[in-house]
Amino acid sequence: MKVTIFGSGYVGLVTGTCFADAGNDVVCVDIDAERVAQLRSGEVPIYEPGLDEMLSFNQEEGRLRFTTDAAEGVHHGLFQFIAVGTPPDEDGSADLQHVLAVARSIGQHMNDYRVVVNKSTVPVGTADRVRAALGEELAARGEQLEYDVVSNPEFLKEGAAIDDFVKPDRIIVGTDNPRTGELMKALYAPFNRNHDRLLTMDVRAAELTKYASNAMLATKISFMNELSSLAERLGADIEQVRVGMGSDPRIGYHFIYPGCGYGGSCFPKDVKALTHTAHEYDYRPELLEAVENVNDRQKRLLVRRLHAHFGEDLAGRTFGLWGLAFKPNTDDMREAPSRVVMEALWEAGARVQAYDPEAMDEAERVYGNRQDLELCDNLYDAVEDADALIVCTEWQVFRSPDFERIRDALRQPVVFDGRNVYPPSMMEALGFTYYGMGRGESVRRPL
Repeated sequence: MKVTIFGSGYVGLVTGTCFADAGNDVVCVDIDAERVAQLRSGEVPIYEPGLDEMLSFNQEEGRLRFTTDAAEGVHHGLFQFIAVGTPPDEDGSADLQHVLAVARSIGQHMNDYRVVVNKSTVPVGTADRVRAALGEELAARGEQLEYDVVSNPEFLKEGAAIDDFVKPDRIIVGTDNPRTGELMKALYAPFNRNHDRLLTMDVRAAELTKYASNAMLATKISFMNELSSLAERLGADIEQVRVGMGSDPRIGYHFIYPGCGYGGSCFPKDVKALTHTAHEYDYRPELLEAVENVNDRQKRLLVRRLHAHFGEDLAGRTFGLWGLAFKPNTDDMREAPSRVVMEALWEAGARVQAYDPEAMDEAERVYGNRQDLELCDNLYDAVEDADALIVCTEWQVFRSPDFERIRDALRQPVVFDGRNVYPPSMMEALGFTYYGMGRGESVRRPL
């Protein structure tokens, strides 16, 4: 099949590359000429395991092309996927200007039936706005062409996006036209062979399903972080509580890990957008508001602990920080807890020595050259002559380091573990003062 993807960001690249790898003829359109040139040379501007090899292979095979020419893209594909960004406005609502710009571009150039697919995360009712924008452009041209608008939300986890696409838990297709549903089913057939994972529903239900899913996962995380704060005051270990809770199949073990808060491009933005939508319809979503408030508070908990241990004055101190990305296996620092921690430390006059296996370039892009930030070559350089170690991301390489080397390198053997990577009893036996998240430390030390 012939497929066009508008947008060569995270979702667009993974979607286009995976469709091409299944044998389809794919054209990806992006307005950023520099990015298109970069992709044509086989250089992937994001870190996602396996994506660069798959992209290069399918370009060499002639199944995947990149262009800045919107008309070329519209003329190419029966399926026109919109996979552009929907960044949050100041009020938390999703900014749809890029989505609607693509819709207008399709309307300006289409000359035959097209299936326009919203892959971007968009609020309920966006399909109606896309349909209207297409109709307006066709009317301006004096054309009467048939088209359908479909909601097909993405459920890709950064760090495992290719597996999520080729072996999906579910494929959501929102459409009011049975014929279009069959076309989408045929397109996704290579990823749907084991058993039928494709769920067809009305468009608004599909749009809401994406937000509802992310909001539910964010709620689980904030709920566990709320419990972790309570566990500290009660002298209970939240990790033991987590195992006890997760053994109930109605709850399960996924997304019940306490930590220093969630980040990334999805959860923070989508919770805000769904909250904004609720307010637009004169409903106050108290649970969603609490989820966001707990997460904001949790991101600042590590900083409060640093002050509790070292005092209010952190000026002149140096802290080693492991983990800049918001989660392992990505270089994405959007809304990352590490940013909250570092910016608070800088404001307090402290220095940061940071290391991340993949996000070093991204950190340099975000913060530039700062005298109070040193981006280190390895995890041990980050703790050299530092007052304490702070762990913000649970990369696998951080799980079994040389603890004696760390203890000897630190000015004081203090670890603030924002992801509960290490057992408290082991760390204390090794001579560290250890602060985890919800590990019952308040029995031994004030918070």
